[in-house]
Amino acid sequence: MKKFFMILAAIATMAFTASIASAQDAQDPAGEATEQVAEAAPATDVAPLAEEAPEEVPITQAIKAKFIEGGAGFMSLIILCLIFGLAFSIERILYLSFSKTNTKTLLEKVEKALEEGGIEEAKEVCRNTRGPVASIFYQGLLHYDQGLDTVERTIVSYGSVQSSLMENNLSWIALFISLAPSLGFLGTVIGMVQAFDDIQKAGDISPNVVAGGMKVALITTIAGLIVASILQVFYNYILSRIDSLTIDMENSSIAMLDTLYKYNEKKGK
Repeated sequence: MKKFFMILAAIATMAFTASIASAQDAQDPAGEATEQVAEAAPATDVAPLAEEAPEEVPITQAIKAKFIEGGAGFMSLIILCLIFGLAFSIERILYLSFSKTNTKTLLEKVEKALEEGGIEEAKEVCRNTRGPVASIFYQGLLHYDQGLDTVERTIVSYGSVQSSLMENNLSWIALFISLAPSLGFLGTVIGMVQAFDDIQKAGDISPNVVAGGMKVALITTIAGLIVASILQVFYNYILSRIDSLTIDMENSSIAMLDTLYKYNEKKGK
């Protein structure tokens, strides 16, 4: 699953890079065509053209233009943070979705299996059920012969293992959340340095020189903050799913121990 998302992220990166390159190539011919039309148009057509409303630019073209203005270097790194962060987020969401189990139904099946076939039958039910709750039940039933105290310790220990597995790769998502705005701020600082270099070369603090450099510098910051915000939403959603599954595991483990105590009483142990 992880390899699949890594390959998917690489393909998305190459597709995005190719689209940016095509946008860059398309800008120059468009500019030349505009100049030719302006030169060929008679003076009497200037007023009607000026009165026409400007055409709306598609949002994809606007995003590509801002990407190019922000600089391909830092903007590419920020986009990579978004792609890999989303890949890890989707992988976690799918993992947690597959980990969801109807614990009420599982407990009913385990109780029925204990009444009909004993511990071995209950093990088979847990073995054929996916999810961390079934795995915890199975580990507890494996140590049933060692006493219920051992079963309880096993369930607690293996519950911690399952919680760690659910939190796997969250550190990578947190890394990209912090890395994206940091790269944006770094691009802003470098853009500011370049703006001051342009001012020094021009020998004059012209508004056009300052505004151009500041605009390019701030685009990287905006992009980094947007990426971090998107990934933060996914991160918080994943944390909420993990909390829900953890509470479900704890409640189910308590119910499983109660079931085993009742089973012991019926067997006269």
